[in-house]
Amino acid sequence: MFAGVLVAGAATGSLPRTDGEDRNPAVDGARSAAPAGGRQEVARAAAEALADGKSPVEAAERAVSRSGDRWAAVYSRGEYEELEEALDGRYTGVGLGARRERDGRIEVTRVRAGSPADTAGIRAGDRLRSIDGEPVDGRPVTEVVSLLRGDATGESAGTTVRLGLQRGTRAWSVTLHRARLSTDSVTVRELSGGATVIEVTAFTRGTGEKVRAAVRRAPAGDGIVLDLRGNSGGLVTEAVAAASAFLDGGLVATYDVDGEQRVLHAEPGGDTARPLVALVDGGTMSAAELLAGALKDRGRAVVVGSRTFGKGSVQMPSRLPGGSVAELTVGHYRTPSGRGVDGTGITPDLEVDPDTPAALQRARTVLGGLGQQPPPA
Repeated sequence: MFAGVLVAGAATGSLPRTDGEDRNPAVDGARSAAPAGGRQEVARAAAEALADGKSPVEAAERAVSRSGDRWAAVYSRGEYEELEEALDGRYTGVGLGARRERDGRIEVTRVRAGSPADTAGIRAGDRLRSIDGEPVDGRPVTEVVSLLRGDATGESAGTTVRLGLQRGTRAWSVTLHRARLSTDSVTVRELSGGATVIEVTAFTRGTGEKVRAAVRRAPAGDGIVLDLRGNSGGLVTEAVAAASAFLDGGLVATYDVDGEQRVLHAEPGGDTARPLVALVDGGTMSAAELLAGALKDRGRAVVVGSRTFGKGSVQMPSRLPGGSVAELTVGHYRTPSGRGVDGTGITPDLEVDPDTPAALQRARTVLGGLGQQPPPA
């Protein structure tokens, strides 16, 4: 999995989620802080390897492993360029979102309109049984995503992938051509009873403004359910911009870079009147946790769901000899009340199972208690 630029730098991490999509999610992650000496060691190792005609990336990876920075990452030039594309919302895949059920089965959760999967007639709710003949039951969703994308073999747009699927009693196989696609990080739908759901899947570039536009367009009097379930994080600046949709300025988070304290503020002028519920789960990570924590600490939203993942650290990129890039931890962020997220996550105000349809219904009921009439049963 690739990374998302965090504030002035970047952050990387694995993605142990319960659902996912065949894209490069922009994520920022929780790390153990690495001293400046660790960054110097990584750069020195890469330079020495390059001088000896060896791989600077492999040498840097070994140095990172010795540094104790568990979640650091080293990227080749090409990988880092792909990372930048991911932050712009572009990726190679077939347009499927997937989730692993409790019994280990992999279910299609969404199909992107106009994608190869959509053209082939695959629908949300279909069971994904195999990829290129390999069964996928019981595999982590991140691994399934990687297989769909062809990451392990370096597949690109135009290459094929064969999927085994099931819908009810019907089982079939279909061969799809991977394509260059773009993500929709924000989707909006209106529910009966005066509620608008704004789902944010990742904080890629432009996501914050999309959230603000969605709030402005919501019908007058509608409460908002901000659905951050499965949100893998991304650009913290975009999460701050999203917070600005609901706050009239003020503190969103603090963070430190090599011990120097810094702050992140919302822009003034947000909608502070609409009832607001933030829906979260164990796949709500990093930048998404920062947003949920800010809305909770500022008393702006009721947080509903389950405890979030607990990733809350800052990485900065360093260009290495040969054009590769290393990202190492330089600090951690805290919510407005001073609470650290790293390793603890955000505890919801109301704990419910976020993987059931009842979670959204519960969020709507909470909106009723915040000033709306509850939706009809």
